[in-house]
Amino acid sequence: MSSSSEQDTPQTASPVLEPVDENLAIIARQAIVDEHRTVYGYELFDRSTASNAHTATSDAALLFNALSYAGTEALVGKKTMFINCTHDSLLGAHLELIHPEKVVLEVPPLPDDSTPAEIEGRIPTLQALRTRGFRLAFDQRALRRAYTGWLPLAAFIKLDLQAVKPEQAGPLISFISTHSRAMLIAEKVETAEQYELMRRLGVKLYQGYWFARPSLVKATTIRPAQASIIQLINLVRKQASTSEIEELLKKDPSLSFNLLRFINSSGFGLSCEVTSFRHAVMILGLNKLFRWAALLMTTSRGGGGAPPAVGQTAVVRGRLMELLAAELLPPEECDNAFVVGLFSLLDSMLGMPLEKALASVALPEPVMGALLHGTGVFAPFLELVKACESGDEAVFARTTDALQLSNRQVNWAHLQALTWAESLNV
Repeated sequence: MSSSSEQDTPQTASPVLEPVDENLAIIARQAIVDEHRTVYGYELFDRSTASNAHTATSDAALLFNALSYAGTEALVGKKTMFINCTHDSLLGAHLELIHPEKVVLEVPPLPDDSTPAEIEGRIPTLQALRTRGFRLAFDQRALRRAYTGWLPLAAFIKLDLQAVKPEQAGPLISFISTHSRAMLIAEKVETAEQYELMRRLGVKLYQGYWFARPSLVKATTIRPAQASIIQLINLVRKQASTSEIEELLKKDPSLSFNLLRFINSSGFGLSCEVTSFRHAVMILGLNKLFRWAALLMTTSRGGGGAPPAVGQTAVVRGRLMELLAAELLPPEECDNAFVVGLFSLLDSMLGMPLEKALASVALPEPVMGALLHGTGVFAPFLELVKACESGDEAVFARTTDALQLSNRQVNWAHLQALTWAESLNV
């Protein structure tokens, strides 16, 4: 991803903002607004990679982090995302995971020494992206004669006001209007005079310091263990059943958390929230699930996610709550009981308040009530599970009585949960 349209000044620029740790994603965004300063969309920038070091992998990581980690609600809400791309990343499988209507791909020109044949040779790739529903944005360098074949594919043309002289603006805008149907965006607008000139020339969209400076969004992430990702990939490759895949997701809290967060991001384009692992697997399908898992593997920085002890405790909680719920609740509630136990330690995994951690994943109201307020049908189960961990005999006695469970039932379920979690090598 190039960052040709990002604006830095000596006061705001820094070489690269290095993540504090491998579980921190840092993304900058800058608003693109209309003439009334209403936000049309946001351009996103990867702030953990040097501007001259972007690759197809870093492009994929930015988009993946935006959707899966930082959460598009925190970044762009319901607005359009503008993502800078390298030409290699335009061929990436990560683009098959997102809803095309939510994303504008900013495509740079080829290097100056490229031949006309090389420039022309990129058209099939660009056309295929357009056919899939992506909108493409080019900058004013695409107005050169060699790029004539690109212009009909442009949904946006961005004019860099630091590179375009005022006397050139009128002829350029006239040329764009004649040879394409692209919407114009005046970028790097830094003064009222620049804005007034563009407004008089009919430009409707703007980006620059005069409207808004880039702001940083920092998001703590959970990195699933690579062994779990590999296991998921292997299951998908052998076309395992939905039940087998669901079982794996239940075994790794970080893996399941990332999947639910990703599939419910606005970039995925669903009209309903997905709250169960089975539903997520069925909606994604094996092909997209494979691509998601592969991308998760390639964008991982090699960390094992949360500390093993925390992950194992979360898995034990989930399994124990599922077993206890099976004694008293309808079968369809057991999965939610598992989710309550599994996600009850997200604050420890993410190092942030549980309410903030849960804000990026869609969960049913009874699940949220138990996790955040200790209320609802799952709350006494969670309290009992915690008592099993801590050895708090008073709470254990009170909650078992309230649920009308015997000591034998609880102790046997706890032993089963511990054995199950041990077998996973979490």
